[in-house]
Amino acid sequence: MGRLCDKCIQLMHDFVSFVKRLSTRIVEKIQECVVRLNECCFMSRKTRVRQLYEPVLQKHERQAAQDFLDHMEAGLQSSPLGKETLDALKILAFSENADLQHSAALYYLHMSQHLNAPLPAEYLGPYQALLQSSDLEVQQMSSLSLVNFLLEGNLNKELVVHVGLLEPVLELLESGDSAVQCNSCACVMTLAMSESNREAIGVAGGILPLLTLAKSYDPRVQQNAVGAILNLTRSERIKSILCRKGALPVLTLLLQSDDAEIQYYSCASLGNIAANPDHHQAMLAIGDGFILSMLVSLMSSSVQKVSSQACLCLNNLASTGEVRTHLLSMDIMPFLLTLLNSSNKDVRQASITLLCTLSHPPGSVEAALCEEMLRHLAALMQTERTNPVVLIHASCTIQNLIREENMEMIIHSPCFEELLLALVNPCIEEEELQYVAACVGELAKHDITRVQVIRRKEKALIKRLVQLAGQLEHRELSFQAASVIKELSYSVKIVSELNFHMKEVQSYLMSFLIDQEMRFQHLGIATLCLLKEDPDFSLAIGQSCLKEQLEQIRQQTEETQALLRVVISQTDNMNLNE
Repeated sequence: MGRLCDKCIQLMHDFVSFVKRLSTRIVEKIQECVVRLNECCFMSRKTRVRQLYEPVLQKHERQAAQDFLDHMEAGLQSSPLGKETLDALKILAFSENADLQHSAALYYLHMSQHLNAPLPAEYLGPYQALLQSSDLEVQQMSSLSLVNFLLEGNLNKELVVHVGLLEPVLELLESGDSAVQCNSCACVMTLAMSESNREAIGVAGGILPLLTLAKSYDPRVQQNAVGAILNLTRSERIKSILCRKGALPVLTLLLQSDDAEIQYYSCASLGNIAANPDHHQAMLAIGDGFILSMLVSLMSSSVQKVSSQACLCLNNLASTGEVRTHLLSMDIMPFLLTLLNSSNKDVRQASITLLCTLSHPPGSVEAALCEEMLRHLAALMQTERTNPVVLIHASCTIQNLIREENMEMIIHSPCFEELLLALVNPCIEEEELQYVAACVGELAKHDITRVQVIRRKEKALIKRLVQLAGQLEHRELSFQAASVIKELSYSVKIVSELNFHMKEVQSYLMSFLIDQEMRFQHLGIATLCLLKEDPDFSLAIGQSCLKEQLEQIRQQTEETQALLRVVISQTDNMNLNE
C-alpha cells in the first residue's frame, strides 16, 4: 500500500495522542483505586485484597496497547494495515475493558474514513466483539465504520454476511439508541443490495425489526429502515414475507410522511411489491383504496423522484381494468398529461408509462381528451425522438387510441409523422422499431392512412419497411414491418412502388412461407394474394420458387384437411354408437 498523505498522517498523530491520553486516564484511575485501597482498614489482609481487586488491564492487554501505540508512531508513513496492527486490534477488541474496545473502534472508524483500498478479510474478525460490546460508544463507532466501509466499496457485501457479522448487526436494530439504530439500518440497507444477502436477512429475522424502526420518531432511523425495506423488495420471496409480516399498512401510511426521502422509499417499495399482481388485492384493501388516493396526490409532489415513483407504482397497480376505470374516474388524466412536459426525464418517462397503461381498454377516451393526449404525445415525441421508453409507450398509447372515430385526429396529428420518422431513423433500435411498426400496421388497416402515405410520397418509408421485413434475425420486427407492407399493399400505387424492391420482397416472402410459425406463413400468403393483382409481381411470382412453395403448402394443407375429416368422422361415429 502506498504512503499516506499529509492530512492522513496528521489524523493518525491525533489518534495516537488520543490513545495516549486514554491510556494515561486508565493508569490514573488504577493509581487512584490503589491509593483508596491503601487507606482502607482492611488493607492489612493483602492477600485477600489482591484476590478481590484484580488490575483493570491484563498484562497482555497493556502490552498490546503499548505495541499498538509504538506501531502507530513508527508506521504512520507506511502500511496502516500491518500484522502488528491486526494483532493489537484483536486484543483490544476482545478485551473486557471498554476503553480498550473504544480505542479499537475508533481506529476502525478512522480507517473507514480514509482507507482507499479494500479492507482485508481478516480485519473483520474483531468486528464481532465490537458490535456486541456492552459499551454504547463502541457500538456506535463500530457500526458507523462498517457502514462507511460498505458504502465506499472497501468491503464485499457477501463476505460480511459470510463471516457472521449479519447477526450482530441485526441485534443492533433492537438497540435503544437512535444512532446505533440508524447505523445498523444503514448496514442492512447496504447489505440488502445483494440478492443472496436479501435472502439471508429474511431468514435471520431482520424484517420485523426493520418494520418496527420504520415507525421510529427519528427521521434518520426511519429513512434507513425504509431504505433497507426498499432493497429487500427486490427479492420476490422476501416481498411475500414482507406482506405477511404487515409491511403494506406501514408503507402505505408512510406515504403521508413529511420527509421526502421516506415518501420516496415507501413509494418505491410499494411499486416493487405491486409489480406482482398477486399482492394487488391486499394493497387495494387498505382503507378501501386509500393507497390510490395517496399515490395520485404524490404525483403532484415538488420532489421529482417522488412524483416519478408515484406514477410507476400506479402503473403497476393499474394492470387490471377495474383499477384503470377507478383512476380515470378520479380525473387524473389532465394532470398526468402535464407531467409529460416535466423538466425531469424520469418524470416524463414514468408519466408516459402510466398514460400508456391507462389508455388500455376498458378506459373510455372522449374525443376532446384524445385530441389533448395526441397534442402532448406529439410534443414529447418531437423532443425525445431516440428515447426508447418514450417511443415504445407513445406507440402503444396511439395504438390503444385507434378507433374509427379517432382516425382522422391521429393521422392529422404530428404523432403520425413522428411514427413514420422513427421507422426511417437509423438510430432507433430494433426493439423500439417493432412497437412503432405494430402501431403503423394497425393504422394502415384504414384507408385514410394509406391515402396519407401516398400523398406524402414516402419512397424512403417503403424501402425501409422492405429492409426491416428482411431482417429475419429480429423476428418480431420483421413480422411487424411485413404486416405494414401487407396493409399498404391494398393500394395499387403503393404496390407499384414495391416493384422497385421486387427481389427483396420475394426473398422475405419465401422465408415467411418456409417458416415453422403459422403466423409467418399466413402473412406471407396474404401478402402474395394482394401482390398478384399487379401484373409485374404476378409474372415474377410465377417464375420464382415462390410458386413451388405455395404448391407444397397447398398439398400439405389438403392432406391435413383430409386427416381432419377422417378424425372428425370417426369421432362422430363413436358418439353415435355410444
